[in-house]
Amino acid sequence: HIVELLPDCEIKPMVNQFEFHPYLVQPELLNYCREQNIQPEAWSPLMQGNLTDVPLLAELAKKYNRTPAQIVLRWDVQLNIVTIPKSSNTERIKSNLDIFSFELADEDVKRISVLDRFKRFGPDPDNFDF
Repeated sequence: HIVELLPDCEIKPMVNQFEFHPYLVQPELLNYCREQNIQPEAWSPLMQGNLTDVPLLAELAKKYNRTPAQIVLRWDVQLNIVTIPKSSNTERIKSNLDIFSFELADEDVKRISVLDRFKRFGPDPDNFDF
């Protein structure tokens, strides 16, 4: 919807928040935001708790001695995606912040990026009943 919005804006949006996670990468939207100098922000970066269903994330968590959530959040950071995961659990919040002391190898970033299944965990913005 950002493509339709921009021509009518007096002030261009600086951030576009959209569903973004390993199963919904949305490369066209991501590239469009970058071309327009709009900062992408991940909505539901942790797939609403469905990370344990992704074998590659478990494999990488073991490889880097991290949690699957930390792997995904680090992937976001390395792709220059703003990511603000929701949690009310203090330990989980601390764990989610502990993503700056390691880096994913470029190959692993690519492996996560190709997991894209065009799968939404939230409402479809094109078919949403307001």
